[in-house]
Amino acid sequence: MNCKYFGECGSCREYENGYDFQLHKKLTQTQEEFQEMYAEDIIAFASPKSHYRARSEFRIWHDGDAISYAMNSQKSKTTLMIDECPMVAESIFSLMPKLITVLKEFEMDKKLFGADFLSASSGEIVVSLLYHRRLDEAWREKSKALSEKLNIHIIGRSRKQKEVLTQDYVTETLHVNSTNFYFQHIENSFTQPNTTVNEAMISWAMKKFDGVGGDLLELYCGAGNFTIPFATIFEKILATEISKSSINAAKVNMSLNDIENINFVRLSVEEFVEAMDGVRLFRRLEGLNLKAYDFNAIFVDPPRSGMDALSLAYSSRFKHIVYISCNPETLKRDLKFLTQTHEIEDMVLFDQFPYTHHREMGVKLIKN
Repeated sequence: MNCKYFGECGSCREYENGYDFQLHKKLTQTQEEFQEMYAEDIIAFASPKSHYRARSEFRIWHDGDAISYAMNSQKSKTTLMIDECPMVAESIFSLMPKLITVLKEFEMDKKLFGADFLSASSGEIVVSLLYHRRLDEAWREKSKALSEKLNIHIIGRSRKQKEVLTQDYVTETLHVNSTNFYFQHIENSFTQPNTTVNEAMISWAMKKFDGVGGDLLELYCGAGNFTIPFATIFEKILATEISKSSINAAKVNMSLNDIENINFVRLSVEEFVEAMDGVRLFRRLEGLNLKAYDFNAIFVDPPRSGMDALSLAYSSRFKHIVYISCNPETLKRDLKFLTQTHEIEDMVLFDQFPYTHHREMGVKLIKN
């Protein structure tokens, strides 16, 4: 990626000597950190070198009557004004200058302080405009005209106010192992930002479960990013997530893909373990026969904090474990526990966030 703001913008910090060099640097660091646990070569799944982010957030900077996008400066606490960002998807990249022009043309920039973009591979885009003022009928009428002119979905946000003119989601198609899977990605909720690497992550995880069969348990399932494809290789899936909005989105995604062998339940890991062990009953599990499942495998994709002691102990009961991690530090901590009962069969690196220090990893473990 050739960005004229390298060295100034605070977003990309690992850019010197090009993409291949920074990926090699990450891979070498990962090999060294996990050498004691896994002596084999770690494979890296590379990202596209530019236009890889399907969602992005920018501040809007006012300079007199002019407005522009803004990011934090890398060298100081000041603000850096920008007019483009080559890390965002092509559709967002193309839209950015047009949006600024039309916002001024329609006089929609008063007290506007942010613009968030969410895109799908098809080019469908939702733009959330963030304001320090109440949004009225005049704003809504102008937004309808802007939406039609740029062929995008517009959402307006101000304090305790959300205005959705058409819809608050895009429909993404993920291509995994020659199959298409469909997902509603909802504005202001978590989705994997790098579509190409996300497809690689799902494909890798599915291959690690080849031949396992039976039923799958998934913790931290989110909106079903992995769960939906997994449903094609397991008899049944029980997936748990604490977020109500994510569970609702997961059920929509299940319907979009005509999948019927998944049960999504809204429980914390602690509650779920208590339910599975018969310690407590939950109304949210009413009508669901937990004893009907024949689990042989578990999939976990926890937040940056990793897994807690209870979820680790429970996961160690399963023969097959696939663990996706967005934080190598907590992953290493958790693997110290899991490798007491399991052996690491495979470890990989996913470059979800190029030109940064962030690393995503995948580990397959099998019980000793």
